[in-house]
Amino acid sequence: MENRVALITGGTSGIGKATVRVFAEAGAKVAFTGRRANLGEAIVTEINAAGGQALFVLADHTRPEDCQHSLEMVLAEFGRLNILFNNAGIVVEGTAESTTEADWQDTLNLNVTAVWRMSKLVIPHMRQQGGGVIINNASDWGLVGARNALAYAASKGAVIQMTRSMALDHAHEHIRVNAVCPGDTIVERWLEDGYFRGSPPVTEADIQRDSSHLPMRRAARAEEIAQAVLFLASDMSSYITGAVLPIDGGNTAQ
Repeated sequence: MENRVALITGGTSGIGKATVRVFAEAGAKVAFTGRRANLGEAIVTEINAAGGQALFVLADHTRPEDCQHSLEMVLAEFGRLNILFNNAGIVVEGTAESTTEADWQDTLNLNVTAVWRMSKLVIPHMRQQGGGVIINNASDWGLVGARNALAYAASKGAVIQMTRSMALDHAHEHIRVNAVCPGDTIVERWLEDGYFRGSPPVTEADIQRDSSHLPMRRAARAEEIAQAVLFLASDMSSYITGAVLPIDGGNTAQ
């Protein structure tokens, strides 16, 4: 990944933060966005202290101007962009009846529209450079049904179809587009909020006990998802585009 520039949206926690670290360790110059400046600045300090190069951009990707600003900052700092990981997203609980108009719109705005918007912005630059890689963070719930997560599952299904369509549209331009579909993954949000699937576990052990239904009998670590993203971003996957990769401990194989 040396001499490559990556932009990771929603990079201040969870899978995004793990991917920022993994990419930096692999030698990439990493730009990442988030809505909490204190977390972003702490990650930049950590990476720079380890000899890497990182840039944090304060951004809310439901705002078109923030998407544009993110790309402009990356190009100003590093001069190019080779990899985009559309990671920013939210999970809102609710059935068709209980999902509110606001929850539906908020979910689609960040999980779907922002993915399209960021991709639309970076594709011309990748084309001019002779190629690039876009990776979208979907979910195993975009592949199978989800209870009490209607808006989230619908949004991730849309991301999967966007991935396939963009891959077909831009393969001839050497722009590869793939998606990862994580299953249950230990992230700060669950531990900080003390909330997971309608119940209030507050430790990783609680979450792991609740993951006993999975074939591998455990939830993923964020770093395990990040390693898969790294693979899809690297030349090791040079003949892969339009792929949808479940990283779910076997959940969608059941």
